[in-house]
Amino acid sequence: MPPKQHVKAQRSRKVIVAAVIIADGRVLACERSAPPEVAGRWEFPGGKVEPGETDQEALARECSEELGVRVEVGDRVGPDVPLAHGRAVLRVFAVRLLEGDVPRALEHTSMRWLAKDELDSVHWLPADKPIVAELPGLLI
Repeated sequence: MPPKQHVKAQRSRKVIVAAVIIADGRVLACERSAPPEVAGRWEFPGGKVEPGETDQEALARECSEELGVRVEVGDRVGPDVPLAHGRAVLRVFAVRLLEGDVPRALEHTSMRWLAKDELDSVHWLPADKPIVAELPGLLI
């Protein structure tokens, strides 16, 4: 009789991607409009990676949907941030707006461009705080 094998069904974690958009030494912060428990808190724009998408493709799509802009996705910013008790992970990338594109708050209550000394002027979502800590070196 063959030995019993313990097979652990490994569910893949959801990946959430977000954009650090920097222009003129300032980073774009977006105010959540929903759901109610996070409305009024601030985040970097982004969203879920859908099946079949790369992180970069998902982030370009999310920037188009949320901000109405085309972007070039660059390097990672900070480490993966665990979400939902480890069932999801936040991955953040530096993003460059393509020439002439100007972000609009299509899915957020408002947006602000924050300089290095203004990073603490908004109430960030907990998941975004580790990324905010990485920003002073990027904002020159």
